[in-house]
Amino acid sequence: MDGGKPAAAAAGGKQDLEEALLRIVHQHHHQSLRQRQQTERAKKDALRSAARVADRLVDAVDGGVQELFVNEKRVEMEARALLGTVARYRKQTDLWLAATNEINSALKEIGDFENWMKIMDFDCKSINAAIRNIHQS
Repeated sequence: MDGGKPAAAAAGGKQDLEEALLRIVHQHHHQSLRQRQQTERAKKDALRSAARVADRLVDAVDGGVQELFVNEKRVEMEARALLGTVARYRKQTDLWLAATNEINSALKEIGDFENWMKIMDFDCKSINAAIRNIHQS
C-alpha cells in the first residue's frame, strides 16, 4: 500500500496541478477580457472626447467666421450708404458750383455794365463840354 500511496498522491497532485493551471488560465482569460473591455471603454471615451474637442474647435472657428461675415456685411452696408451720401454731396456741390458760376457771370455782367456806364458818363460829359465850347464860341 505504501507503493499505492505515492501513485495516488501523484495522481492527486497531478489533478491539483491541472486545476491550478486551469484556474490560472481562467484568471488570465478573465483579466484579458477585463483589460480588453477597459481598453475598448478608454478608446470609446477618447473618441468621444476627440469628437467633442473637434466640435468645440469647429464651433469656435465657425463663430469667428460668422462674426467676420456679419462684420463684412455691416461694412458693405455702411460703404453703400457712404457712397449714396457722397453721390448726394457731389450733386449738391455741382448745384452750388453752377449757382456760383451764375453769380460770377451776373457780377461780371454788372461789372461790364458799370464799366459801360462810366464810359457813357465820360462820353456824355465830353459831348456836353464840346457842345458848351461850341455854344460859347
